[in-house]
Formats: sequence, C-alpha cells, structure tokens
Amino acid sequence: MIYLDNSATTKPFKEVIDSFTKVASSYYGNPSSLHQMGGQAEKLLSQAHSQIAKLLGVKTSEIVFTSGGTEGNNLAIKGIAMEHRKRGKHIITTEVEHDSVRNSFKQLEELGFDVTYIPVDAEGRVNSLDVEQAIRFDTILVSVIHINNEVGTIQPIREIGRLLKDYPKIYFHVDHVQGVGKLPLNFYECGIDLCTISGHKFHGLKGTGALFIRDGIKISSLLSGGGQETERRSGTENVAGMVAMAKALRMTLDLREQKFAQLTEILGTIKSGLKQLPDVCIHSPEENSAPHILNFSIKGIKSEVFVHALEEKGIYVSTTSACSSKRNAPSKTLLAMGVPVEQAERAIRISLSYENTMQEAEILIQAVSESVKRLREVMN
Repeated sequence: MIYLDNSATTKPFKEVIDSFTKVASSYYGNPSSLHQMGGQAEKLLSQAHSQIAKLLGVKTSEIVFTSGGTEGNNLAIKGIAMEHRKRGKHIITTEVEHDSVRNSFKQLEELGFDVTYIPVDAEGRVNSLDVEQAIRFDTILVSVIHINNEVGTIQPIREIGRLLKDYPKIYFHVDHVQGVGKLPLNFYECGIDLCTISGHKFHGLKGTGALFIRDGIKISSLLSGGGQETERRSGTENVAGMVAMAKALRMTLDLREQKFAQLTEILGTIKSGLKQLPDVCIHSPEENSAPHILNFSIKGIKSEVFVHALEEKGIYVSTTSACSSKRNAPSKTLLAMGVPVEQAERAIRISLSYENTMQEAEILIQAVSESVKRLREVMN
C-alpha cells in the first residue's frame, strides 16, 4: 500500500499510540480531581502544555488544547468576533479557506457580521495590499490560512502580519494546520494573535489539537462548563491524547530536520513525471508552494473515477479536502483561482509525509500513466 493522502490525515506513529495507551491505562484520573490520580493526570497535562509551547516557540500560558483544527478555527474566529462585537462587526478572510473557517464566517454573517472575502490570483495567493485596502474602522479580525490544504499555496503571512501591526485593534488568526511540521512559522515575528494546529495532521491522534492565543487577548468561550483550559475551553481534558500529540509534534519536527530535503525531492519527482503525461494540468504553484501537496487534473477523466483506479493498485490519493470530497462539487479553491469548472471537477490531490519514499513516487507515476491509458481505452 502507498498512502498519499496525508493532508487528510496521517498514520499515527507507533510511539504515539504507545504513549496514549500508557497514559490512558495508568493515568486515567480526571485532571480536575483533587486526589492523587487526578494530580498525576494534571501533571501530565501541564507537561504536555509546556512541551507543545516549547516546540512552537511560544509561552505555556498561550496554548489551549482543543479537539482539532475545526474546533480551533471556530474558537479563534467566533471567540474573537463575539468578544469584540461591540467595537466592530467587520471581519476579513480569503476565498480559499478551509471549510471550518469559511463556514464560521458564514455563520457570523447570519449573526449580523459583515465579511470581506479577499480574492486570490491564479496561483491561489492573496495580495497583502488587498487585505489592507479591505480594512475599515470597524474591522476586528483577519483570518488567513498558512498553507492551502488543497493546492499547497503558501500565503504571505509575514507580510500580512507586518501590515496589521499598524492596526493594533485588529486581531490576526492563522490556520496553520497544513503547515505545522512542514514549514516553520514564528508566531511572534509574523504578528500572529491566534494560530490553529491539529494533531492528526502530524502523526498524532484524531480528536487532538491546540490553539495559540497570544497573552492578553480575550475571547468568548464556545463551550460552557467547568472552566478548563484557563476558562477558554471547558470540558474534561483528553490527557492521553494531548500527551501523545506532544510526542507526535516532537517526532515530526525531528523528521523535518532530517528529511525535509528528501520530501521536496520526492514531490519534485512526482511533479516532473506528471508533466510528461498527456492531458495533465498541474494546479499547484511552481513557487511558494508547500513541499508536500500537489494538485492536478487529467482531461476527460473524473476525479472520483481516477481515485478508485489508483486504489485498485494499492495507491491512496484524494480529490479535494477530506471535509468536502464526498459532495461531488468542484473545488472552491480552484474556482477562486480561475480554473475552469471542468478541470476543477477532475482535480486530484497528492499529499506526502516524511515516511514516503522515492520508490513510491516512481511507482505512482507509472500507475498514473497505466491508469490513464486503461481508462481512455474503456471510454473509447
């Protein structure tokens, strides 16, 4: 089996599963309980907070554990909007955000907020000047994804953060779910106020995540309850999951140091091989693109048909993002980039991890070539 759908989810490291099992089996007390078992769980949770913060280069007090990217994005966006709505109801995002961001903004529109959606160019990238021109006296939030989950475009986060320093009353949220473990992002240098990560995107477990909230920033909580996570995310904490996530992030960052060059080389080989095939169109940008995501389409072949054709050969890829793949609708990101509907409907996404190999890349290229030939024969 060759797994190339790592942007949807990654395979948990064995060490991560072992860590989860040990904590869940031996330290299962509620960290809010006063007895010894509760104290042990609380200590492990505190250590996980500190480890995640250190790995991300931030303060322990700035990390709030969540259930993943969707909750983190919702908490950041709605939390800021509801906490600061008396000061302004104008918020800014882009046309190429993940559904958890897009739909959060749509819901806020229904609650009376005014949203500006910044367009992107043919490579799926926003212009920081467009962001600045969209700012109004009542703007309270700008939310921009770091790496697009469908095509891999890297957004100018540092540029946007720098320009927002001239607008200290506007908060800056970044969806870093696809970037963490792949591309470094200094939250402080980029002027980021809130930043989302998700454990299962870097070989942690599903249902784990974290939201960076810069010290001094107030947000409204989405969940009412016992006031866990410094009263910003109520609910009994997933201690074992968070301990496992800290291990996953450390291991992933170690692999980045060791295998980043190899990862980019593998993706480059796949891209070069696909370019040599007839009727293949690459949608991911040539420059300022993620080292692990490649989006392309094949003329005349539906994406779902091609996904299953590769699956028959033991190769797993995807169409759009996992959250949208079953809707059979063209990619909103590709449409925003100006890609024709007929191409957007045929989009395929390959997404790598540090565990993929050059041999797998060569097998993939051969499988794509054979599958295209076979499908064309069937169609004719």
